[in-house]
Amino acid sequence: MRAIVFDEGLRFAGDHPEPVCAQGEALVKVSCAGVCATDIEITKGYMGFTGILGHEFSGRVVSKGGALSGRRVVGEINVPCARCALCGKGLERHCPKRTVIGIYGRDGAFADYVSLPESNLHPLPDSVSDREAVFVEPIAAAFEILEQVSIDKDTRVAVIGDGRLGLLIAQVMALSRCNLTVIGRHSEKLSTLDAMAIDTKVGYDGLGREFDVVIDAAGTNEGLASALDIVVPKGTIVLKTTVAGNRDVDLNRVVIDEVSLVGSRCGPFAPAIEALAEGKVKVGALIDSVFKLEDGVHAIERASQKGVLKVLLEM
Repeated sequence: MRAIVFDEGLRFAGDHPEPVCAQGEALVKVSCAGVCATDIEITKGYMGFTGILGHEFSGRVVSKGGALSGRRVVGEINVPCARCALCGKGLERHCPKRTVIGIYGRDGAFADYVSLPESNLHPLPDSVSDREAVFVEPIAAAFEILEQVSIDKDTRVAVIGDGRLGLLIAQVMALSRCNLTVIGRHSEKLSTLDAMAIDTKVGYDGLGREFDVVIDAAGTNEGLASALDIVVPKGTIVLKTTVAGNRDVDLNRVVIDEVSLVGSRCGPFAPAIEALAEGKVKVGALIDSVFKLEDGVHAIERASQKGVLKVLLEM
């Protein structure tokens, strides 16, 4: 099959072996996949991963799959062992023996086919297109914040970052009807939210320590330090950014001001699919460009450029 492989460098492979499905797994023919900031960080050394990249995808089950056979699906990215103590506590996403497609120990979806356990797959309604469905995984990550932190109409929330994930998080946070401000660097990207009546701001001028919850989706090492500058004492900072480098931040400020740091990663797929199907989260304006799989290396290069939103691969 065709695939985009990372092994000390990116390359297109036209004759990569097809995945072999383990017991309980289904073979999915990938229709569309999205380039994520994590994919870009992996090419810089993050997680030490080698293999087929890609974890945001939509496709159709073509082999095995039980009741999902022949159905259009999206897939959760963590594959747990289902036997350890953490799995027994319902913490499968944190299983110490887990693999993560396109990130750790398991080939990803920048390919003609990907294999995943049937339990990881979620059927798609006809109203959600293959391109839209690529956004289910990052939208689910945004919904995870609402499960971790109490946010209501009186909560002052700031989202730092106007990139791919930041714009999705902003839309999900707006569903809570909180007092929301999105802080970015690019007025043209923030205009997507302005059209949805979401308050935006370019830069930090005039902002003090006024937000109860600050969500760092900046995608840079500086995001946490910026969050500490605007969160109230005893407030909460949600970290959504993963980077290959080290963060240089004064953690004494966390102690002195009793700030809660919440790490936030993957989230629930059901509300993400529902939000797309009902038009509560809109993703069309976030698509920058669409590449063929053979041009996947160029697609990742495009996604790495500053100011670029979502880049897709269509198979």
